Amino acid sequence: MNKTTIPSIDSIDRQWYLVDAENQTLGRLATEVASVLRGKNKPSFTPHLDTGDFVVIINADKIIVSGNKAQQKLYRRHSGRPGGMKVETFQALKERLPERIVEKAIKGMLPHNALGRQLFRKLKVYRGSAHPHAAQNPKAFNLDSAALSK
Repeated sequence: MNKTTIPSIDSIDRQWYLVDAENQTLGRLATEVASVLRGKNKPSFTPHLDTGDFVVIINADKIIVSGNKAQQKLYRRHSGRPGGMKVETFQALKERLPERIVEKAIKGMLPHNALGRQLFRKLKVYRGSAHPHAAQNPKAFNLDSAALSK
């Protein structure tokens, strides 16, 4: 009888990946990155453990969306006070905080529990091409070849 093995925390090998978001579609980028954050690309994937890798996303200001989403897609946030709802379009938020667009799309694809919050901490998003994680030697992650291999 075969037994299912659960990887120990020490045996999980975490890699750092660098993703260039320039001219990438928001949803397609988010699904691939969420999969890597969860560790679904590894044979040791376990649904209730953090087996994923770190992901650094650069050029978040150059992300694209299809159709009329740039003018019609809305982002809402609430201050917690009465009348504190703020609504902003995709285009306005992209000019102000393009990192938040990518973060929100990926966070919505992670589990909505303590594990999802832990996985989200391994995501680093930057507006331009400069990032402070050069010491970790992140490997380039090509989204086009990742989608073709499935």
